[in-house]
Amino acid sequence: MACPAEHTRRPVVTAGWVAGNVRAKAMARRRLGTDAARRLAASPSLLEAQRALAATSYGPAGQAGQALAATQHAVASTILWDLRVLAGWLPRDGVGLLRALACWFELANVDELLQSAAGRPAGPEFQLGALATAWPRLGGAGSLAGLRAMLAASPWHDPGGDTALDIRLGLRARWAARVARSGDPARTWAAGAVALLVGGERFAAGRVVRPAVMDGALALIGPAAAGAATLDDFRGCLPARARWALAGVSAPDGLWQAEAAWWTWVERDGHALLRSSGPDSGPVLGAVAVMAADARRVCAALEIAARGGGPLEAYDAVA
Repeated sequence: MACPAEHTRRPVVTAGWVAGNVRAKAMARRRLGTDAARRLAASPSLLEAQRALAATSYGPAGQAGQALAATQHAVASTILWDLRVLAGWLPRDGVGLLRALACWFELANVDELLQSAAGRPAGPEFQLGALATAWPRLGGAGSLAGLRAMLAASPWHDPGGDTALDIRLGLRARWAARVARSGDPARTWAAGAVALLVGGERFAAGRVVRPAVMDGALALIGPAAAGAATLDDFRGCLPARARWALAGVSAPDGLWQAEAAWWTWVERDGHALLRSSGPDSGPVLGAVAVMAADARRVCAALEIAARGGGPLEAYDAVA
């Protein structure tokens, strides 16, 4: 397995990135960090954790007394707001990079829309502003078939099916393919993510993965892997750029640990990119990686705090 820092830099070089890189590095320095997040997880209650968050860069999430889900949503919203601010400092191709990375928030909005369509309670939506790809137009879809048609007419393209599962998987596959077009290390991250997505569907959930739904994302893991009959065969058929994400996974119940390891790899790459000083997209991509990893860690800490602050071993396993 290659060292995470050994990736090819994206071929974007322009003085217009300088101001954005300075801003991105400043934003990344404001993250909570591993030690503080673990202390947050040890809080004896969600209320105590909220009070601790109020004095951090996640201040809006520190509203005392709100539900766990609302607090976690506020943590993610803080990152999204930072990305929207950062976009104002970047050249046009930098905004395009942030828009591709911010697709996670649009995916989350579509997930809530699908919840509502199924008659289940839906959470609040994320406000993407200029980083939106097709939201809020998608929110007006009156049916799953209508949502599929609206996606097909947008930069997302056809998700390959009109069931809720098809739409969820299809959008994640298209997001991975879109991020991969940013070049390495984002391409390596995306390939690993697709390997985890397909592996989870095939060997943990026991579902068939249809090529029409996965579309161009299958190119990131190769046709042989897509047709593998066992998890071992699947891992063995993966190209190197994706195989790292399943290192050490011998059974489907180990895939959740592989996801945590994926985040560790991405965050390590992010820190390496932040240490670069060239006038290109590296520090911006690195800042988004470490900020996203930090927000995920904080959300995990909040969940442990809501359970009384332990066991911390459970937090360590996922964070």
